[in-house]
Amino acid sequence: MLDTLHIEPSGVPIYVQIRDQVLSAIGAGIIGPGEKMPTMRQVAVALRIDLNTVRHAYDALARTGAITVQPARGSFVSNHPPPVDLSASAERIDDLAHRMIASARAAAVDPTEVARRIIFIEQQKEDHR
Repeated sequence: MLDTLHIEPSGVPIYVQIRDQVLSAIGAGIIGPGEKMPTMRQVAVALRIDLNTVRHAYDALARTGAITVQPARGSFVSNHPPPVDLSASAERIDDLAHRMIASARAAAVDPTEVARRIIFIEQQKEDHR
């Protein structure tokens, strides 16, 4: 998984980029339930960033329920998706939508085209199931 992480000079905070990339890797099945995550130190060294930035990303992932942090053992992808809290879910979706719009605009891409592409990709995944 370490080879899939990268930092972009997009204005999006580094810990958010790491969090989102890990969530994407989980969603894409690159890392599966119960799988051990790279250590925070490994991520910090690989990306050449401060360890506290990685800790911030892992803490955010743990708060969402995507990973569990087990002292002295490491961090693992959760075996079960976090429980759905509809009000928190709506807030997370809005937050993600705003970040995607900002990222698209920063990359000089029409956010509407990004939304269409997301729908297309999801439909293709469903067709292959």
